[in-house]
Amino acid sequence: MELLFVTVIGAGLGALIRSFLPGRNAIGLLLLPALAASATALVWVGLVYLGWTFDGTWIWVVSLAASIATAITAGLVVPRKRREADARLLEELSRA
Repeated sequence: MELLFVTVIGAGLGALIRSFLPGRNAIGLLLLPALAASATALVWVGLVYLGWTFDGTWIWVVSLAASIATAITAGLVVPRKRREADARLLEELSRA
């Protein structure tokens, strides 16, 4: 049950982070929450597999920190890459 809780919290953090990052108009509405939730769940399951208990504080901290790091990284990289791809496509289409 805790996996569900931490995944929903991670998705909420991803949605919250999306609203504060520049270039959010170049990111889909659910991209950052989905990536953050995925990162949270993967880290949580990995840590449980390594023997961390679900009722410990550090498993929550590490899992939610992974969601925050993933959302911030994707939120900064995706708009830049999209602008570059759009510029390349515009240049390619302008030649025709």
